[in-house]
Order: sequence, then C-alpha cells, then structure tokens
Amino acid sequence: MSDDRTENLLARLRRGDSSAEGELLARVYEQLRAMAVRAMRGERDDHTLQPTALVHEAYLRLVREDGLAVSDRGHFLRSAARAMRRILIEHARARAADKRGGERERVPLDEVLASYASSSIDVLTMDALLEQLAQRDPELVRLVEMRFFAGSTHEDIAEAMSISTREVDRRWALARAFLQRELSRGSHGERS
Repeated sequence: MSDDRTENLLARLRRGDSSAEGELLARVYEQLRAMAVRAMRGERDDHTLQPTALVHEAYLRLVREDGLAVSDRGHFLRSAARAMRRILIEHARARAADKRGGERERVPLDEVLASYASSSIDVLTMDALLEQLAQRDPELVRLVEMRFFAGSTHEDIAEAMSISTREVDRRWALARAFLQRELSRGSHGERS
C-alpha cells in the first residue's frame, strides 16, 4: 500500500469526496483482511463472524460512522485495529447474553504471551484488562490492540505509531508483563 496514494485517498474522503471511498477500500482491503484473519485466529470453528465481514464492518465504522477521523495511514491502521477490537467484543457480549448462564467465548491469547499460549482468554477479559491498562498508559493499549486484535507485526506497529521497532519491542514487553501479571492475579474485573 503506497503511502502517498493512500494519504491522498484519506484526504479526499476527509474533504467529502465519496468517490474515494471505494478506491480506498480496494487499496487497503488485502491488508485489512490479513489483519482480520489474524484477529480471528483461534476463534471457534462455528464462529458466525468471518474475516471478510469483520473487514467490512470495521471499514464501514471507520469511514461512515466515525467520519474517517484519521490523520494519516498509521492512524488509519490503529483505528482499524480498534474497530476490529470493538466489533469482536460486541460480538462476544451479544453471544454471552444469548447463552444461558452468560458463558464467555474463549479465544487463544497471542502466542507471544508464552506462558498463556496453551490456554485461552476471552475477548471480554482482554477488554477488561485493556481498560485497566488504559488508565496507566493509553499508548500501550493501542499497541496491544494492533498486536492482539489485528495481529500486526512489530514493524507494522512501529510504522503505524511512528516509533522504532526497538521501542515497539520495549513497549510490548511492558504490556505483556502487565497482562501476564493481571492474568495470574485474576484481578481483571470478571463480568457476568
């Protein structure tokens, strides 16, 4: 995805040029689809939400509901990761509400969290943990959203957040330590 062309399309959309909407989707579709596939990795086989639907829902939220309030390509990618997170959480909450006893949907935590790789964590628990983390460091939440919900690489995150990959590594280590500590404590504000 060429930065100049994408930036131009984003600027056109912000100016109200609706013809740029289809061009932008065509330009970013494969990258968003790859993000959605990674975000849904480990979902149950009978999950009613598919990566294509996640892409389209996230894109519609970004462009239509949120009014494409992004400043550049990196902001667009961060916003897409956040939209995917919100959609997956809303889906999990709706599914839990439909089930007797409010059971939660379980999804595997990113393999980078090695001590939890063999276990599962539901997206609602992850959301509660991210709400706690946001009180301490909102930038770490953005990084975790991109890594956990969008499956972005450290290189992608560095580009999207305009920081070095070394800084991404450092921040990811902090976020991972926080998540591991809170998961081991069980103090993540379980909701029913």
